[in-house]
Amino acid sequence: MEGQTAIQPEVERAAGRLKEVQRAASEIVLGQEELIELVLVGLLCRGHILLEGVPGLAKTLTVRTLAGTVQGSFQRLQFTPDLLPADVTGTLVFDPKTGEFVAHKGPVFANLILADEINRAPAKVQSALLEAMEERQVTIGDTTYDLPEPFLVLATQNPIEQEGTYPLPEAQLDRFLLKVLVDYPSSEDERRILALHLAEAFPQPRPVTTLDAIGEIEEVANQVYVDDRIRSYIVSLVNATRRPGEAGLGDVAPLISFGASPRASIALARASRALALIRGRAFVTPEDVKELAPPVLRHRLVLSYEADAEGTTADEIIERLLLAVEVP
Repeated sequence: MEGQTAIQPEVERAAGRLKEVQRAASEIVLGQEELIELVLVGLLCRGHILLEGVPGLAKTLTVRTLAGTVQGSFQRLQFTPDLLPADVTGTLVFDPKTGEFVAHKGPVFANLILADEINRAPAKVQSALLEAMEERQVTIGDTTYDLPEPFLVLATQNPIEQEGTYPLPEAQLDRFLLKVLVDYPSSEDERRILALHLAEAFPQPRPVTTLDAIGEIEEVANQVYVDDRIRSYIVSLVNATRRPGEAGLGDVAPLISFGASPRASIALARASRALALIRGRAFVTPEDVKELAPPVLRHRLVLSYEADAEGTTADEIIERLLLAVEVP
């Protein structure tokens, strides 16, 4: 308790700065407060995010706006079936003046990358992006280059149009900290969106902080207290995805082919810390864990053919696990 009390002033200052970022982003991205908050969670954890939603729900606008508010660099990559790895990472270009090959860095060298419709790219391109996501470095020719810090990939995929797509391999899905489902705005928010777009000039992101300040806030997030009971709760939740029978859900076992890996436990703990900080607390509560369980786990569960046949979704299974696992 003493440690929590000691860092509470720092937590409140950090939360206040993050609230400014949220307010600035919400002036442009209307009706997507949860999306903005979860992208901030990813930024504080330096974790990549998979965004799923139909076109036109401000996914690109959200990422571009947040990059502007924190004064970070932004690049958008439109993934297509004919894309090459060099189009993402960069390549060697011959310089006739010097007679040497010079490294030309690709668009992946930015703080926030929007990988639009990532599942339309072939396996080689996805592998090149995977190295960047996991190692935070890129090899061009014989030289390895570090990517800027922070480096965050926000990838989008369209849940409707699946023709000409390449499903993301499980190993790559596991690299995403969160999978966020982006929904339609309310009627009131849509009226506000319409008014914003019919105005004479569309507003530009208002810079309210810097990447250095975000790095300092990240250090505060790492000090947020995670009680042993919360840690056990996280492990029990993730373990229930592998052995649901132990949680009293024997009928769920045939619906899951493979449960979440230990990376899910780490992701859930780190994300819960970040969410607690955003909300001004120096400690994680069970509600933080429960709120983040769906975005952390939904892309890490491999459902069985039986689940597909029954039309059971990962979110429905996670909801049952949350009800079955004892809350501290």
